[in-house]
Amino acid sequence: MGEKREEWRKKNSFYHNYVYRFTRFLVPDGSRALYINHPLQDMRAAGTDLDYVVLSDALGYVHDIEESLHEVFDVLKPDGRVIVTQYNEMWEPILHMASRLGLRMPSVEQNWLSRIDLNNSVSLAGFEVIRSGSKILMPKYIPLLSAFLNRVVVNIWPLSRLGLCRYVVGRKLGTHVSHARPSISIIVPARNEAGTIQKIVDELPELGDFTEIIFIEGHSKDNTLAEIERVVKGYRGKKRLSYAVQEGKGKGDAVRKGFDMARGDILAIYDADMTVPATEVVKFYRALVANRGEFINGSRLIYPREKQSMRMLNFFGNKFFSFAFSYIIGQPIKDTLCGTKVLWKKDYESIKRNRAFFGDFDPFGDFDLLFGAVKLNLKIIDMPVHYKDRTYGTTNISRWKHGWLLLQMTWFAARKLRFI
Repeated sequence: MGEKREEWRKKNSFYHNYVYRFTRFLVPDGSRALYINHPLQDMRAAGTDLDYVVLSDALGYVHDIEESLHEVFDVLKPDGRVIVTQYNEMWEPILHMASRLGLRMPSVEQNWLSRIDLNNSVSLAGFEVIRSGSKILMPKYIPLLSAFLNRVVVNIWPLSRLGLCRYVVGRKLGTHVSHARPSISIIVPARNEAGTIQKIVDELPELGDFTEIIFIEGHSKDNTLAEIERVVKGYRGKKRLSYAVQEGKGKGDAVRKGFDMARGDILAIYDADMTVPATEVVKFYRALVANRGEFINGSRLIYPREKQSMRMLNFFGNKFFSFAFSYIIGQPIKDTLCGTKVLWKKDYESIKRNRAFFGDFDPFGDFDLLFGAVKLNLKIIDMPVHYKDRTYGTTNISRWKHGWLLLQMTWFAARKLRFI
């Protein structure tokens, strides 16, 4: 039976190769992964502490779906992932007909899981669904047409519900923190923000085993650098303060420099304009430690905003980009440009190792992290924040110049993460 199965896989190699390439795309480079494409394959033979287990069209043939997924749960690391691909039940009549015509392996009675069934099965086994969707409208190779249907059309609603191959990515639930008080490093990019430096040090909360504040000065035209030096030199409290001047330009460059300097278990970005109250960093820390998410993203679009905090055109621009990026990344995200973001340092190191996939494209730093988190299948969750007026200086954002850059990055992300 196994030999015949392999023969049919070769005859339908276009479909199977596509599924394999797609699941390989979902598994980050350097991960310890096990690929299972046969229901009788013994996953325990691969040992435990796996980063990923990929069940490729296998759940349709197992006797007990929940038990099989529990076995996957047991061999994964505490923060491991399962990827499940399964035939779309709407294709059942077509697949039966293909079997009768000798175009695929003879049909056997199998489990047909709807989109909801697949998500529920993963959840019942102790996983949280991170992302899901469908791929492949043309399982046979037809020059140009197959690529157009499978890379473009299948990603457009409502045809996105009709893909032959449904997929789900789930993460193990539970608390993954090795100790109760992980330390935190808060990176503060500061350009022309001399009036807030002392207040930032005074108001950012003390968290975990230690709280580190790292100022990265960005070639200011005012006395920001001198103020940072004064505050750091004169500080006598428990927080660990340090600073550096960035070599390059842009907030993204400053964030990466600060992250490389950081010694904490958790990394946070806090904007020096203090339009988000410093005390709200506590909520981000608490959510990450409790494993409510693995990438906590601030959202300024929930609570009422002070009148001058966000101009109307910027508000609608944020709405557009939040809708576009939510569609592209497959996870809801309401505010892509909020400067407050928190993640584990170990996850940032993985983002950094996989950065070559996207390249150095982002002057803001927000999307480098967001796209990297999506590529790692991290759970992204929005944290509502209060958004206040500036009390010092003016914004460093140019709505037209940077708006055009955001449009370019939207298209870039769609090509890299969606139309594949």
